[in-house]
Amino acid sequence: MNIPAELKYTKDHEWVRIEGDVATVGITDFAQGELGDIVYVEVDTLDETLDKEAIFGTVEAVKTVSDLFSPLSGEIIEFNTALEDEPEVVNKDPYGAGWMVKIKFSDSSEIESLLSDTEYKEVIGA
Repeated sequence: MNIPAELKYTKDHEWVRIEGDVATVGITDFAQGELGDIVYVEVDTLDETLDKEAIFGTVEAVKTVSDLFSPLSGEIIEFNTALEDEPEVVNKDPYGAGWMVKIKFSDSSEIESLLSDTEYKEVIGA
């Protein structure tokens, strides 16, 4: 299982890449494996400002639909529109081409509440 050390994680199985005041967010390799074949990603919060842990979208797999939770408070400034036509990219490359949204976060202190790769491995029992 791939859990890159340079990323941050949530207990809800999102990963976060911090670059300046923008966080790129997707679901982890563990999450996509648990979900199975992803058939649809919906994000209807583009240009909205959300609180940490608010739902920013959903991911639909063959066997279930799961909510996606914002790991940080801020504005959803970009959605990976490539996922509209190829949602399966999340299964193939969850940390690269399968990213979901970019958030211009408003409270950098919230980053401290995110999990390290080691802490996330404990959450999933890896």
